[in-house]
Amino acid sequence: MTGRHDGGQAHKGAGRFTGRHMAAILVTFFGIVIAVNLTMARLASSTFGGKVVENSYVASQKFNGWLEKAREEEALGWTLDLARTPGQRLDVTLHEAASAMTDARITALVRHPLGRAPERTMQFRHIGGGRYQSVGALPAGRWIIHVRAQAHGRELNRIVDLS
Repeated sequence: MTGRHDGGQAHKGAGRFTGRHMAAILVTFFGIVIAVNLTMARLASSTFGGKVVENSYVASQKFNGWLEKAREEEALGWTLDLARTPGQRLDVTLHEAASAMTDARITALVRHPLGRAPERTMQFRHIGGGRYQSVGALPAGRWIIHVRAQAHGRELNRIVDLS
């Protein structure tokens, strides 16, 4: 005995998987996929402009020159460290062959990585012992900083990603 009280007849349609169920599953699945794709596309296009250089062909022609300049800068033997102070100023430490450089001119071009803030140029003043501090403060957040140190007719360039 099966224990059924309906005379052995199952209710018509109870517990059956129909075409409507499959249609609902497909519509739900593809609706979720499309919603996620649209969300990701919107986020991607709003946070990255897609342009790394103005003209990639011109950049490729200059690449070997950039490598040579980097080798020349390495041969200087200068070390440059950049940090943010608690007061939101930039602190640059510059050394040449383990001795502090006190007569350098330091400048920095500061850019927001997503272009959400205008570029700004920062000047630095010597505060002793090969340390230079920015004249103005830098707002909190992530910044890409192009630092240029000039001394004795020579130049060192560094790009620092500061969080």
